[in-house]
Amino acid sequence: MVRSNIISTGSYLPEKVLTNFDLEKLVDTTDEWIRTRTGIIERRIAGDEEAASDLGHHAAIQAIEEAGIEPIDIDMILVATTTPDDILPATACFIQKSIGASKAVAMDIHAACAGFVFSLSIADQYIRTGTYKNILVIGTEVLSRITDWTDRNTCILFGDGAGAALVQATNDEDEGIRSTHIHSDGSYQDYLIVPGGGSRKPISTEVIEERSNFIKMKGNETFKVAVKAMTDVATEALNANGLQSSDLKFLIPHQANKRIIRAIGKRLKLSKEKICINLEKYGNTSAASIPIALHELRKSNALEKGDLVLLVGLGAGFTWGAALIQI
Repeated sequence: MVRSNIISTGSYLPEKVLTNFDLEKLVDTTDEWIRTRTGIIERRIAGDEEAASDLGHHAAIQAIEEAGIEPIDIDMILVATTTPDDILPATACFIQKSIGASKAVAMDIHAACAGFVFSLSIADQYIRTGTYKNILVIGTEVLSRITDWTDRNTCILFGDGAGAALVQATNDEDEGIRSTHIHSDGSYQDYLIVPGGGSRKPISTEVIEERSNFIKMKGNETFKVAVKAMTDVATEALNANGLQSSDLKFLIPHQANKRIIRAIGKRLKLSKEKICINLEKYGNTSAASIPIALHELRKSNALEKGDLVLLVGLGAGFTWGAALIQI
């Protein structure tokens, strides 16, 4: 049976660092307040000339070079992003051109913070059916461009970055993606939203003045749904594979908030050592957070052949999902 396997990864973080102390100068907040409520200490901010495709390009090149393949060998490029370079064309097309993957099908996946898991699920299906052999999956975000830096409730959370994974067909039943599980519920659409700038409310003087072209979030409500949904889908993935949480080597959650992550870990009865957290350095990078964390975990030599890793994330929509991977 053909399975899909992540054979390489890459990541890219912009050079500029924005600390909590820097934010103290912008809004009424403190380093202590941010650390206590989110666990975030600093985040990266893209340069003026950097767009989502530029960040994604760097992460993609790392993954391609590690995989030892040529860009021409890539069959498909899936880019998870909520901050595309332009309304059209797809950011994936920009990356396709920049890396020279001229034979690849390229498309964007818009599932917010769950975007990488959604994209991985799509890649998994194409490879299992034998349609494609090499798929590049990228999560890339420049959230600083849709962050309201006058809103202390949201501007403390977000950062920019990109992560990538090269997914390849394998016949080895002891490695690869065991299963993926994705869900959506549009009844929560107003919990986390950018209400202005789209086709419903196009950019205008009014939109700019009311700052509706920036992220708006119902924090407490989102927190509650996020904990339950990610716990439920993690449990779904474990049950589908006849496993217990104790079988996992690591849980890699979307890096939204340390309190959310700790609550999920507690419900799954996982020790802190089994939960991958790096948001203190990068904040919430949405679709990029899971692949960045996966790349760092792989490069730290913390993973061994046969280890089970569970990816889980929730994003605006709401969208949420999980992917169980055997290294």
